[in-house]
Amino acid sequence: MRYFIILFFLLWFGFSSYGQFTLSGKITNEKNQPLTGSHIHTKYLNTASNPIGEFEINGLPKGELRVYISYLGYKTCDTLVDITEDVVLNVKLKPSETTLEEITVKQKVTQVSNSLAEQQISKESMERNSSKTLAEALKEVSGVSLLRTGTSIVKPVINGLHSSRVPIFSNQVRLEDQQWGTEHAPNFDLNSAGKISVIKGASGLQYSGDAVGGMVVIESTNVKQDTLFGKTMISGSSNGRGGTISSSIHKGNPEGWRWNALGTFTYFGDREAPDYILSNSGNRELNFSGDVSYVKETYELSAFYSLYNATIGILSASHIGNVTDLYNSINNQIPSVINDFTYSIQHPKQAIQHHLVKLNYLQKLDESSSISTFYSLQFNKRNEFDLRRDNENKAALDLELTTHSLQSDYKKEWNQFSLKTGISGLFQNNFADPRTGVRPLIPTYVRFDAGLYGVGTYEIKEDLVVDGGVRYDFSTIEATKYYLKSRWIERGYQADFGNIIVGETSDQWLTKPQFTFHNISASLGIRKDFQSEWKWLNNISLSNRNPNPSEFFSNGLHHSTGQIELGDLRLKKEESIKFSSSLSKKWNSFSMEINPYFHHITNFMYLRPIGFETTIRGAFPVWEFQQTNARLLGIDFHSQWNISSNWQHKFSFAYVNGEDLIKNQPLIDMPPMNISTSIQYKKPEWNGLVLELQSESVFRQHRYPNFNFETEIIVDGEFVPVLVDISTPPKAYQLFHFYSEMKFKTFKKLDTTIAFSVQNILNINYRDYLNRQRFFVDEMGRNIQLQLKFNY
Repeated sequence: MRYFIILFFLLWFGFSSYGQFTLSGKITNEKNQPLTGSHIHTKYLNTASNPIGEFEINGLPKGELRVYISYLGYKTCDTLVDITEDVVLNVKLKPSETTLEEITVKQKVTQVSNSLAEQQISKESMERNSSKTLAEALKEVSGVSLLRTGTSIVKPVINGLHSSRVPIFSNQVRLEDQQWGTEHAPNFDLNSAGKISVIKGASGLQYSGDAVGGMVVIESTNVKQDTLFGKTMISGSSNGRGGTISSSIHKGNPEGWRWNALGTFTYFGDREAPDYILSNSGNRELNFSGDVSYVKETYELSAFYSLYNATIGILSASHIGNVTDLYNSINNQIPSVINDFTYSIQHPKQAIQHHLVKLNYLQKLDESSSISTFYSLQFNKRNEFDLRRDNENKAALDLELTTHSLQSDYKKEWNQFSLKTGISGLFQNNFADPRTGVRPLIPTYVRFDAGLYGVGTYEIKEDLVVDGGVRYDFSTIEATKYYLKSRWIERGYQADFGNIIVGETSDQWLTKPQFTFHNISASLGIRKDFQSEWKWLNNISLSNRNPNPSEFFSNGLHHSTGQIELGDLRLKKEESIKFSSSLSKKWNSFSMEINPYFHHITNFMYLRPIGFETTIRGAFPVWEFQQTNARLLGIDFHSQWNISSNWQHKFSFAYVNGEDLIKNQPLIDMPPMNISTSIQYKKPEWNGLVLELQSESVFRQHRYPNFNFETEIIVDGEFVPVLVDISTPPKAYQLFHFYSEMKFKTFKKLDTTIAFSVQNILNINYRDYLNRQRFFVDEMGRNIQLQLKFNY
């Protein structure tokens, strides 16, 4: 009944508003002076620019749109705009009596870097993946792979790197959600994103100096003045026998008030592989996000809040009790636990809440400069529940991470030069509740960061742009951690860290480890636009990443993966130098982009298996954080061919070669080569019919290190020596997916889209090298999905 009420509430909100896409911008003359009262004319609606030259037209349909812009004494602008989302069109008119032959039209583009490829996720893709995770939506970008722990915990991998090396920024705020763990998915609701960009490099110095692998930048829906629109999406899936409902509403009024509100509810039971149930793989989510802003000519004030609330089942078969279970699972390829389908989520499981509050103030100093300042508060609570004999309702891991951030940025633009500089500060406290009765994997700690940066862009010529920047970061972290005396001796810490011992119990040392880092990051790039739509981008960047709390302090059983993880207090910061180049070309019906890169990382930190260890609960594989010097060499390719007005073909390819330069062996967990191809048929006259068939080919990873280990297992009452093959990647696989949709005008101000899709059409059995649970089960089988989308 509760869920029905939520569904009714969301639908009621959805049907009570209207709207589609928005065209907005600013009309100026060649001296950047606003042209008040300019006439903007389209096929559907007309308007005039306001006293500062700005205009806005709402409710425009998708598709190509001719726009006329005129002003007395100036030559009329006649241009075509492709409406696939909200478009910003800034136009500079020239006096008709002097230069009748030329008009400059520029579409405003906000990018992290002019010299680094920045790829955006299309709105259509975000909506198709409404019931999936943020990382799964990012997969459409070539060079992005997925690191999985089961079916619901998914992290993005950019050019072979993930977790702390790929920070995620939501509304300028870096998500601090204990993101270091490979089995910690980003605490973010995909449906709340208005725009998602993937940057494959470390040039976003205004955000961070440690984005060694790249970054994901998320922005909310930008609401213009005097508009009201909304959207409701309902998705149902056969695999998991559940679905998602998400509803949003956006409002702006002429006085300057604007607000957004969105709610999402997700409910899934056990997923299914082709031959069996993936027991305890269901998940729940109940999320909310909203913001309100007040925008005037010279200033803007806004407040934002989001809640991510999820419960995720951890596959029962992955919760092994000893190394014999691991050996049998790898060799038999049959899960140790297969139960009937259920919606119930049992132990082990994760329960996560993430709150984010942000207050932002922007002051325009003049037409070309502004100062923006924000404060954010994040509170992340993570409970991980193990199978416990004493009290199943008591979490085995209970962490509370509180983060305060403050940042101020100054931005100034001249004719050919722009500058952005700023300062930032962060205070973070992580509390590991000792009442769990289990030694916490991550200890209680406090951390303080401070940063200072400056980035600039110089337009040498209209087709030649140089950008660069430098950033300084200071960071200190102090933890309170107990070490077993036996572990302390085994790690040989006494000689190097004897001075951090501040107390003891019968078998443990109480320590206060503290580390301080000073880091310099920088980037330099150049963009050259050639004639005939050729574009060449080159960027070289230097970045540094400090060891995270997991890499420093892990010391014990990781309950969601059933393995013992060991950090190392001797770890040094990573130092990364990356060079990337991107060459793109657009023909009339064909476009392509090729992106080779070279990446050298000193003190590269990685987790590797080193054997097994016997505890009172059984024998578990042991994984240890180590360091080496690494080289990653790769290439991404993407093309789009508009075969005709109805047919479109897309192709993408990604390959990365990772090498351990000290041990002369491949790096562990590098994504295998993959190819994605799709063919799409569109017939707009037939209610916007779209039919698409996609092929996904993932090759076998033949370059991997051999970390297998020998042990003894009990067979017929006797110990038998065996080799535990924990290294060999699974076989290659190919999947086919289908997607279709049609649009209907159900009411005057309501457009309805019906989408039908099938993933893994042939119900293929396969295992993925980047899934931490590949030792235990196959991946998901066929999934049939029906989606209803209402735009109003």
